[in-house]
Amino acid sequence: MTMGPTTHETDPEMVPRRSLAGRLFARNSPLRRGIRVVLVLVLLCAAVFFGGFLWFADSVASLAPPAKVAADAIVVLTGGYQRIDQAVELLREGAGKRLLISGVHPTTTASQIRKMTQSSANLFSCCVDMGYDALDTTGNANETARWIHDHGYGSVLVVTNNYHMPRSLHELRRSSPATEFVAYPVVNSDLKRKNWFTDPNVVRTMFSEYIKVVVAEARDRAGMGAGTGLRTDDPAVKAGVKPTL
Repeated sequence: MTMGPTTHETDPEMVPRRSLAGRLFARNSPLRRGIRVVLVLVLLCAAVFFGGFLWFADSVASLAPPAKVAADAIVVLTGGYQRIDQAVELLREGAGKRLLISGVHPTTTASQIRKMTQSSANLFSCCVDMGYDALDTTGNANETARWIHDHGYGSVLVVTNNYHMPRSLHELRRSSPATEFVAYPVVNSDLKRKNWFTDPNVVRTMFSEYIKVVVAEARDRAGMGAGTGLRTDDPAVKAGVKPTL
């Protein structure tokens, strides 16, 4: 004999109601669809970010000094004596008429750098300028832009480490868009190896610099101010507080 529906099955009041959590997380609920969209976007952003880092690292590791260089002047961004040695050598060879050493510590003298690079006093007195005002890479760019404007240079050779070159060029071109900047990377041996990713210190350096490049690019696209990065404009420096570089 066929049994008819029970009162429990036909009476809506007797059908158990789903819990709030059950309704929210049902297979086709708006919340679950929204969560899936967010997860896809997060994964996509992570993939783009990681892919950008690999591209950046490969570009940096592939950088090499140009075979022939010639510009109106040369700027070297401080951060290591190897950079300054290379810049002074380029000046000796006639790659530029004049050299700016940007971001020199206030206690460092031209005489100390001259002795360190084993250069003649005549070369330094005629053709080397010391920039003491820059506190960071943004400051390097603004200090260099001011120097370029004062001398009327149209092209400048930029000397800095290979991993630092992308951000340096970004800031320099922002500060002096009419100037032609020619990259002359000082190649760090650790950052030109094919297996750079096996060294945690090298990966850390690469990743840190990549983050700074991304932040600088995002800052400019958003139209945000970067500050001058100059000692003369820094309230903390004026107050005698040691800056964190």
